[in-house]
Amino acid sequence: MLWNQVGQTVELGWEFHVPVILFVVLVALAVPVWAAIGAAAITMLLMSGDLPLSAVGESLFTGIDAFALTAVPLFILTGDVLVRTGLSRKFLDVAEALTCWTKGGFGSATVLVCGMFSAISGSDAAGAAAVGRMTINRLVESGYPRPYACALVAAGACTGILIPPSIAYIIIGLVLGISASTLFLAALVPGVCILVSILVTNIVMNRVYSFEGGGGMSFGEWLSNLGRAVGSGWYAFVVPGIIFYGIFSGRLTPTEAGATAVVVTILMGFILRTLRLSDFPAMLLSSAKVNGVILPIIAFSAPLAEALAVMGVPQGFVTSVTSVTENPMFLIALMIVILIAAGCVMETTPNIVILAPILKPLADNIGMNEIQFCVMMITALGVGFITPPLGLNLFVVSGITGESVLKIAAWAVPFVLFMLIVTLLIAYFPAISTTMLPEIYR
Repeated sequence: MLWNQVGQTVELGWEFHVPVILFVVLVALAVPVWAAIGAAAITMLLMSGDLPLSAVGESLFTGIDAFALTAVPLFILTGDVLVRTGLSRKFLDVAEALTCWTKGGFGSATVLVCGMFSAISGSDAAGAAAVGRMTINRLVESGYPRPYACALVAAGACTGILIPPSIAYIIIGLVLGISASTLFLAALVPGVCILVSILVTNIVMNRVYSFEGGGGMSFGEWLSNLGRAVGSGWYAFVVPGIIFYGIFSGRLTPTEAGATAVVVTILMGFILRTLRLSDFPAMLLSSAKVNGVILPIIAFSAPLAEALAVMGVPQGFVTSVTSVTENPMFLIALMIVILIAAGCVMETTPNIVILAPILKPLADNIGMNEIQFCVMMITALGVGFITPPLGLNLFVVSGITGESVLKIAAWAVPFVLFMLIVTLLIAYFPAISTTMLPEIYR
């Protein structure tokens, strides 16, 4: 039972509980999330009778009939091309040269590459897998325990949905009707803050446990190493340069930036002779598989959102929670707990399409800026990716290394704590996410 905005009760009977139970059971049985959402939506419509079943077919197409969504497959393909052309390794070489002056330099380089690659590819899991294969063995050779090396990569890959350009911000912008470019601009400072928190955690852990040596390099030696690395791999940064400059200067939309990045990356692959025409079928198939997971979730979320709205669930949730307390600090903390818990067990896309329409009215009710809400939501979901013991990134790195998830999770705790501090700052201090926005959005 929930309360609606006029103080009347909203009875949630079996027409609500059965679809929710069905969704949980299907996800637990490893049924694809889009199928679980679709089954729940259809069951809810059939049992409630609030909307005709024909609304499902219409919603499936209108839910993905958005130009902004074109950017999603383009960024996914860009990330795949970066791996196949070897350009992602150039990122690592430059990042290592940039951080080699300090103790724990290669660990810091790993975090930087995780952030850069994951942001461009738009997938935390892809970033964790790709960067993990390049760095984990080298991290172990540098002195890091293997479980800690896995936790470091898992934490660094979390920044994939936090640092723009990010598919997560494209999707939440579509769901809530907010410009993706505006969200990218708002997410830049918070995303960098999360990245810095992971770097700081690694530096502190190195100071405590003395994992990795290094440091003691003169400024001249550091500058020389950095110059050689940049000289041999500067062209790899043309792709992120185009994306960031195009979007943040306003010259390119996210979709246009994604399309330009794909073309430039492919051309560079041909020029460097690291990409052949025979690579295209496998490359396109790999990207299509990832895209084929995201778009059906968005499509089937539309009829589910309509059914929930007609039943008054979002409004009822708001008034039910605020009837207990109207303290904004408590309500923000409650939202963060919900989002981190959700991020532990499900990918970003289903969490956004299910939770954003429910939690957004609560944020509006306490006067939270809608841009700040979006940034807080994506950041909290990112923290959930490495929150023990169910963080999805923990299982990704465990899968590619064979290391125990529990051992990785134990080393992930410090990263979670530092990232959580930044998340709370973002949630309680709007200026962190709105300082770069025009006055109209603040």
